[in-house]
Amino acid sequence: MPELPEVEAVRLELAPVLTGARIARVDLRRPDLRAPLPLDFRSRLENQTVLSLTRRAKYLLGTLSSGDTLVMHLGMSGSFSVDAAEEGASGRRVPDPHDHVVFHLSSGARVIFNDPRRFGFMDILSPAQFATDPALGRLGPEPLSAAFDAAALARACRGRKISLKVALLDQRVVAGLGNIYASEALHRAGLSPKRRASTIATQGGAPREAANRLAAAVKQVLTRAIDRPAVPGNYRSPRFRVYEREGEACPRRGCDGTIVRRTQAGRSTFFCPTCQR
Repeated sequence: MPELPEVEAVRLELAPVLTGARIARVDLRRPDLRAPLPLDFRSRLENQTVLSLTRRAKYLLGTLSSGDTLVMHLGMSGSFSVDAAEEGASGRRVPDPHDHVVFHLSSGARVIFNDPRRFGFMDILSPAQFATDPALGRLGPEPLSAAFDAAALARACRGRKISLKVALLDQRVVAGLGNIYASEALHRAGLSPKRRASTIATQGGAPREAANRLAAAVKQVLTRAIDRPAVPGNYRSPRFRVYEREGEACPRRGCDGTIVRRTQAGRSTFFCPTCQR
């Protein structure tokens, strides 16, 4: 599943194409993705201008001139492509059976959503719906924002008996952090994923030194990953220190440990039991 850096890379690709463009026409190749599309989905999008394209956790948010917000999620296999050729011109992208939604823009470009497994999601929300949306409303701070720091992380983990890895995957603790980068951040911080979450905070909820290391590591791994996003389906990138590296030597200088794989909350966790404490 694409994680926050990959979603941010998609946003950076789409924003110059969508921002300021009018959606001239919307082709819906099917009535649903993971869930049914709203019956008025097409009519509320056509002839609207996209004022901005932002990201919240793993959601892409298109603010429209009507005041509505187009909410998009890639799911497990969703992807966007941009066809910049003008209508009728050669060089158009060859249609694919899994091209489910096509946005035709006033510029002549097309933005195409492809999703073989159909776990992606699209909705359109009015301002009132957006303000009260349960999925968006329960998200915690953005990991790359000033709101996420050691103090915020410690407060969220105070008194929690779950493992530190599972806490990091709780979207109320930090929004958008997924399985891959949680493992990577824990290794960079030198913290065991099996460690109890409460151990990074004092009884009063103040951050211990471990919380400082972990908050900094989260920001570092995500920032680096946004600069060099992974290719979907190819997660053995050299930039990953532990993810999918079971049996390999720990890359930490001076550590003679070996990366192991364990399952936590149904997800694979990769870590070094020698240097992660």
